[in-house]
Amino acid sequence: VQLQAFGGGVVQTGDSLRLTCVASTRTFSSYAVGWLRQAPGREREFVAVVSGTGATTYYRDSVKGRFTISRDNALNTVSLQMNSLKPEDTGVYYCSAGGIDARTHTLISDYWGQGTLVTVSS
Repeated sequence: VQLQAFGGGVVQTGDSLRLTCVASTRTFSSYAVGWLRQAPGREREFVAVVSGTGATTYYRDSVKGRFTISRDNALNTVSLQMNSLKPEDTGVYYCSAGGIDARTHTLISDYWGQGTLVTVSS
């Protein structure tokens, strides 16, 4: 599975940004897909995940109500709509495919795409 992430940029606090991940696989709907991010000097952290059918989504607490993850299995894409962005959302965002941990409701990553940088200025 190959993944490519797009849509990063420099925005101001309160702005919106939409990230898109495009996958090259014939079995796209069999994978949960999610986003993780890594801020400078910090460990990579889970942001959001959507199940293979798109029926189930999970988010880290700090982005609930601001971020929305969705997928289009016909186009092999997953999007992350980010609203009301804050400086603490700054980081490199990575798209990843795999499964969902039943206990933590986070992504179990098997495949990774390259990151896309999101910078939120105050």
